[in-house]
Amino acid sequence: MFRHLRLAPLYMALCLGANAVVADGLEDLLDGDMRAMVLHEEPQEVPAVSFTDMDGEELTLAAFAGRYVLLNFWATWCAPCREEMPSLDRLQRALGGEAFAVVTVASGRNPPPAIRRFFEEEGVTDLPVYLDPRQAMSRQMGVFGLPTTVLIDPEGREIGRLRGDADWAGAEALALIAALIGGEDG
Repeated sequence: MFRHLRLAPLYMALCLGANAVVADGLEDLLDGDMRAMVLHEEPQEVPAVSFTDMDGEELTLAAFAGRYVLLNFWATWCAPCREEMPSLDRLQRALGGEAFAVVTVASGRNPPPAIRRFFEEEGVTDLPVYLDPRQAMSRQMGVFGLPTTVLIDPEGREIGRLRGDADWAGAEALALIAALIGGEDG
């Protein structure tokens, strides 16, 4: 808790200067675990691929239009994913809302009971469960290993990618996402 209070001045500064940070680029915020984030010089189109929810209902990323999306590909058998997932949950809890969403897609064979058990064991309560059982979405989006996280702008274009795990609830990740969403509450 005290760690978050200590970071309050940083978040306030980001909120006040968020538009300038986005205009100048985000490279200065790529520190700590975020050093592995590769930001694209120009936004890249994302294929119109579908995935399903736990009930088998098909949807696409268009369902999240108008928001920044942190799209995370993971699997129940992936040890780094197990390490990373609780921080994605905390990021969604802290900044998720109308301006930003964490979207997690289980890639490959991940039976629903295993996913529920995984979320329960890791204390994940605020993330949606989406599935890509045949890895069609993963392949079309160029996901070569897990976890892979893709940063998508409100227009649905890829603006960055991080291969491997990261602490998404750490100060560096929170600063990056806060700069993107302009310091909005979400």
